[in-house]
Amino acid sequence: MIDIVLAGDNAVVIGLAAARVPVALRKKVILWGLVAAVALRIAMALVAVKLMAIIGLTLAGGILLLWVCWRFWRDIRGGAHHGAPKVDAGTSVRRAVLQILVADLSMSLDNVLAVAGAARDHIDVLIIGLLMSVALMGAAANYIAKLLERFRWISYIGLAIVLYVALNMIWHGWLEVHRAIG
Repeated sequence: MIDIVLAGDNAVVIGLAAARVPVALRKKVILWGLVAAVALRIAMALVAVKLMAIIGLTLAGGILLLWVCWRFWRDIRGGAHHGAPKVDAGTSVRRAVLQILVADLSMSLDNVLAVAGAARDHIDVLIIGLLMSVALMGAAANYIAKLLERFRWISYIGLAIVLYVALNMIWHGWLEVHRAIG
């Protein structure tokens, strides 16, 4: 349940990336984005206990996510028509999946750490929880992509959500680093 609740921001990122490609490629972007997310989350979950000890990882993830926000902002503004992104036939599946993977890398760390803490030594429970959350993200991402195609101004709301998550990670990461050195 923890990861399902925390996965909404990831669905927004997948929806934003999928909305930038032609409809014919959208399912492929979502599928490969989710495959990458599953592999990434399982790998991260298996080493989550070790990652919990690394001071500054949340700060670094927030900074990485800030870069993702800038890329999305550039995509929204560059393809803007009345302030909203348009489908860009030149946007490749690879680029969209890479955006999803980079965003998921930085945004999923807190999700994976929370689930790992709840599952403890039960790897099967951990993997089932992560797989369920990714499946729900896929359903939500497809819905979000359709909404973004119809109401393009919603992209700015999605960007604001991702920006909030990035700034929140930077803030909490900074506090963690500050406590460690001071």
